[in-house]
Amino acid sequence: MSTIGPQSATSKAAQTHGEEVRYEFFKVVQGYLDRAAKVINLEPWVAAILAQPKNEVITHFPVKMDSGEVRLFKGYRIQHNNLLGPFKGGIRYHESVSLDDLKALAAMMTWKCALMRIPYGGGKGGIKFNPREVSRAELQRITRRFTHALGSNIGPEYDIPAPDVGTNSQTMSWMMDTFMNTVGHVNKQAVKGVVTGKPVASGGTLGREKATGQGLVHCITEWAKDSGFDIEGSTFTVQGFGNVGSNAAVLLAKLGASCTAVGDHTGYLANPEGFNAHKLQDYVQAKGSIAGYPGGKSITREEFFATKTDMFLPCALENQVGEAEAKLLDCKMVGEGANGPLNPEGEKVLLDKGIAILPDVLANSGGVTVSYYEWVQNKRSESWSLEEVDERLEKAMKRSYREVYNFSREKKCDMRVAAYAIALQRIEAVYREREIFP
Repeated sequence: MSTIGPQSATSKAAQTHGEEVRYEFFKVVQGYLDRAAKVINLEPWVAAILAQPKNEVITHFPVKMDSGEVRLFKGYRIQHNNLLGPFKGGIRYHESVSLDDLKALAAMMTWKCALMRIPYGGGKGGIKFNPREVSRAELQRITRRFTHALGSNIGPEYDIPAPDVGTNSQTMSWMMDTFMNTVGHVNKQAVKGVVTGKPVASGGTLGREKATGQGLVHCITEWAKDSGFDIEGSTFTVQGFGNVGSNAAVLLAKLGASCTAVGDHTGYLANPEGFNAHKLQDYVQAKGSIAGYPGGKSITREEFFATKTDMFLPCALENQVGEAEAKLLDCKMVGEGANGPLNPEGEKVLLDKGIAILPDVLANSGGVTVSYYEWVQNKRSESWSLEEVDERLEKAMKRSYREVYNFSREKKCDMRVAAYAIALQRIEAVYREREIFP
């Protein structure tokens, strides 16, 4: 497997003798699958089915830009597995979007849903472009044309997109409206659940915005109990201060923890006294990044990773922590708010150092769990209170944490392999019962 240094992970590519060398994220995810399959003696025929996505949809669609120029965009929807229910997964707008990454992320959604006992399969989609470089009107047209291009490849009983990197509730509102207006008046209201992560007024659920960060914090509180660790008075650092990182920071601050360093695509800031997570979150929502925030001192990427802390929360993109970064890290626990933020080399260093890792498949599955609650509310024409959503999420996250923790102790494997293994066991059980048609 050829990999690039995580330092260039945001561009996800490095030039070597004129050739592009890529970090092969799908191979990494397959490697975890293979390790977990050995632990549970997974049926080889089930492993063969799960080794590749069921469908890979690639579409090129034209959009008229504000200048009058017509630009061609490349969009994807990868549908990994729908044995347990409709395909489910985010839509990513980023210049590094690729088939390999989306295959990896779609597969991870399959494991997440099985682990969380949610009746969904895994999917992921996206468009390869930088959403910060277009106007709001252009963003709307790109989203609507993409939704139209996907056509019947999505639907509330077939494949249900959600927000991801570079998208939000507004994006989902546009997707839903476009889909609703292409199915005909009679069915219009019946397809509200075609996407989740919508604004509350448009059929979204209370609690969805903070759900991924909230789920991560539930895992952290359970880890703290098991480790005899006191969150109150502790410190943490966050890489990526978008939806997941900022909400996790605000929730941890409420528990008495202090955020001493933070970073995003614009750079890194430190504040040994601790950032005001609420104020920083408001600043990022207004400005789009942490750049220029007055409450911290600018530091390098290396200084950020070397900052001594109790908890490190990578909530940005995949492949951010390789061997070099892992050697710099001085913490007790890494909580993966992002998908695949550690590469295998970095993970090995951390495990050798005795640093606990709360794996992405478990730690950031709060988002899809509350997305499921939104879908259920749409199907039933119900509207749940925030307390009900929060209570259900807490119960689901803590139950899954306990299952993964107990499995890892019993089988003497790390928690990532345990999470994959539990998911695979649940999928395998259904394949054994249903077998293969015809």
